[in-house]
Amino acid sequence: MEYDDTLRKVIEFHGHICPGLAYGYRAAKAALKALGERSADEEIVAVVENDSCSVDAIQVMTGCTFGKGNLIFKDFGKQVYTFFGRSAGKGLRISVDYTPRESPEDKKAWERYLSGERNPDLVKRVRELKARKVEEILTADDEQILRIHEIEYEPPPMARIYPSLRCEKCGEKVMSSRIKEDKGRKLCIPCSE
Repeated sequence: MEYDDTLRKVIEFHGHICPGLAYGYRAAKAALKALGERSADEEIVAVVENDSCSVDAIQVMTGCTFGKGNLIFKDFGKQVYTFFGRSAGKGLRISVDYTPRESPEDKKAWERYLSGERNPDLVKRVRELKARKVEEILTADDEQILRIHEIEYEPPPMARIYPSLRCEKCGEKVMSSRIKEDKGRKLCIPCSE
């Protein structure tokens, strides 16, 4: 299967193509279509509800990153992504709603693989199943794999920059907003626990 330049950049960043990366690619592509260009600063904010491979595609394509403060992680374990376009004045909630075509034998192969079995024939079969799944995800219409809802929103505040203070126990610098007071001492979170 031929990949466009954007997907090749996503694969290069992530290290390989897989179903999770394909989900993120499709979600980010749909978000950019509705909200505009890649975020140079904080023009777009992404709220991701998982920490899977898909988030790498979202970072590369949308320009939303933890470092800029416009990538927010909520550990809900859901293939759901919410994007806010500050200048577009819109928000989109995108959930992956895809069920792969699998035979009973395919399901058994996945179960064996997920239980830890790694014989060469099974590994080859799972790679073939992943490749087929990636192709299905990349070639399907949005409506076949994504549920996209425009939402009303109050955009998250712009990222704040906090001064760094030294932990009075370990001496390492820590954001002032994360300092914990303990018996009159200013401590980082690990030292306060």
